[in-house]
Amino acid sequence: MNHRLRCMTCNASYPPGELRYVCDCGGLLDVEHDLAALRGRVSRELFDSRRGDWTLPYASGVWRYRELILPVDEAVIVSRPEGNTPLYRSQRLSRWTGIDDLALKHEGENPTGSFKDRGMTVGVTQARLLGVRAVACASTGNTSASMAAYAALAGLQALVFIPEGKIAYGKLAQALAYGAQTLQVRGDFDAAMRLVRQVCDDLGIYLLNSLNPFRIEGQKAIIFELLQQREWEVPDWIVFPAGNLGNTAAFGKALYELKEVGLISHLPRLAAVQARGANPFYRSFVGGFRQRERVTARTVATAIRIGNPVSYERAVRSLRWTEGLVTEVSDAEIMDAKAQVDAAGIGCEPASAAAVAGARRLAAEGAIRRGQSVVAILTGHLLKDPGATVDYHLERLEGIESAYANRPRVIEPTLEAVREALAGRA
Repeated sequence: MNHRLRCMTCNASYPPGELRYVCDCGGLLDVEHDLAALRGRVSRELFDSRRGDWTLPYASGVWRYRELILPVDEAVIVSRPEGNTPLYRSQRLSRWTGIDDLALKHEGENPTGSFKDRGMTVGVTQARLLGVRAVACASTGNTSASMAAYAALAGLQALVFIPEGKIAYGKLAQALAYGAQTLQVRGDFDAAMRLVRQVCDDLGIYLLNSLNPFRIEGQKAIIFELLQQREWEVPDWIVFPAGNLGNTAAFGKALYELKEVGLISHLPRLAAVQARGANPFYRSFVGGFRQRERVTARTVATAIRIGNPVSYERAVRSLRWTEGLVTEVSDAEIMDAKAQVDAAGIGCEPASAAAVAGARRLAAEGAIRRGQSVVAILTGHLLKDPGATVDYHLERLEGIESAYANRPRVIEPTLEAVREALAGRA
């Protein structure tokens, strides 16, 4: 067997075919690959030979790397396919952030509009291997959209728990459309997360939040792919939004494993960016991770509105592996960064823009030097939360001054009125 589940707390080990997501001691589980055996079996050339394939599994930007993710027979794989997302560059954003060598990896261009598809293809494939009939998640939106789609593809029942009144309609619409049974919980995301864990344990439903170690394995492919797109040249920094810390966990694990199998010679630094109103990981970082902090989360960036992230231990490990750091940005900084990403013709949801706002802050503080290479991860599509975009440009987001508002103008239906409007804009 070339992979097992390993407890991060007590080091207990379990076979991958066992239906569990935590250890008997309560600790988080990690998918542990036999990296020594893989060192001679995987190579840059192997993965490069699979690029551009039109058929599954290698048409997927996840399953192209299946030896390092989940080595299963292609007949059981549940894929749309996902991945193959672009790296964008923009002189406008380089000037605005103060970073000359800035690229944006846009995970919002996955099938359901977010990076969650990367983890969900692996999580739902594992659910199929286990023979379960139903899957569940707690979600602020993106996870539910992705799980509902992949469950429908696999013919599984999907059960979604969302915090009542705190989910963007662009995300809720997908969960409903793909047929998931959706339950609105009176409480925040953390309350929904506590409930879904109880339900899954009691009813034998397979949990597909990032607590699930196979979800983390799929999200590693973001790193594999961006490095392959860069011809395996490692950037100085990878900057990304941090909510439930699944990507923080996945990114460090991906980089560690690539180095161990000899595909890269050194690790970039990771920078996790939290919203100031949902910043438990930042607070823990400032305290040297001596204490795990929890907060009541409040931020316009719904995808990272999480006060008690489940992948905390895995995320701490990632930062230690990569000499990483955590920063925080205000909602105003997030929305201003979003306006800049949108105006560059790229577009993203608010949580994604936290990565760009964080990169700008780190550059201003000198942590990122102007000549260093930076890849910022955009996690979700612009249309995931159109309400926040419209409210920003109409200047009706509470407590936020819209520095780059692009308000529509009401005019009379005359040519002269159009001329006046255009003259005024010029």
